[in-house]
Amino acid sequence: MRDTMAEKTLARQGYHLVGSGAVKPCLWLNRSLRGGDQCYKHHFYGIASHRCVQMTPTLECNHLCLHCWRPIDDPVPGREATEPAELLEGILQGQQRFISGYGGSATTDPERLAEARDPKHMAISLMGEPTLYPYLKEFIDLVMKRGMTTFLVSNATRPEVLAELRPTQLYLSLNAPNEEKYRQVCNPSQELWPEVLQSLQLLKERRCRSVIRMTLARGLNMDGIEDYARLIGDAEPDFVELKAYMHLGRSRARLERAAMPQHSEIMALAHSLGELLGYRLEAEVPLSRVALLSRESSSRFIEMRVQPDDGEGF
Repeated sequence: MRDTMAEKTLARQGYHLVGSGAVKPCLWLNRSLRGGDQCYKHHFYGIASHRCVQMTPTLECNHLCLHCWRPIDDPVPGREATEPAELLEGILQGQQRFISGYGGSATTDPERLAEARDPKHMAISLMGEPTLYPYLKEFIDLVMKRGMTTFLVSNATRPEVLAELRPTQLYLSLNAPNEEKYRQVCNPSQELWPEVLQSLQLLKERRCRSVIRMTLARGLNMDGIEDYARLIGDAEPDFVELKAYMHLGRSRARLERAAMPQHSEIMALAHSLGELLGYRLEAEVPLSRVALLSRESSSRFIEMRVQPDDGEGF
């Protein structure tokens, strides 16, 4: 299994495969460990990039989004889902292996390196659709019992799974204002728009902090702002992130470089959407071409607290 072309490709790109899942350090971890800037999660929510583990419990996905830069075109042959405890230990060991390589470098910030050895955040967002992993609830519970926060990023196609989960923060991707555009942009494996709408409705229950994430490409999905506002307004998320498509990885075979919006375009859309929703423009990161909208009652910075006895999370 481990000598397949797909797995060799992932290994060359820096992925460390752990059973059915994978872990990979991002460029922001590297920059942060060298005393540099940190990613948008730090600027928006206070998450330290050098203490963040970027992973996925599964390499499978039921979308083939035009804007996705991950190597989703060549899926890894089906693997049996790894048990949650085994997966978590393997992911954390893989992260420590990455971190150890910075120990002998003169450019490494020693204080941040010490902090990195004690990760405090799990970003379940590396690639694939995590709700296809059958033990996702158990995995999230194990992570949070370690005192770590969890950000779960989902394409919103499995509401029955999402209804059982309570991560620190739940992201739902919304990259189209209607069903026709959804089919064009996301290339779902089957008819899944009704499931997306059902997942959006789940956000009203407020079982955890919630975010609608929009990846926007020029000439593709930047129109229909009123329809976006209607869908988001019905879901009532705590936050909305508007992020520019970046011409990277496999997406370069599907979209032109001209599809990358400028930060000014993202900001213009953010202002328009904020006015329609009654959300305030909370923050922006021009380097990443991303803007954050927030409900008036929402506090954006994550604060850790002791895990409650009932296991209900953060």
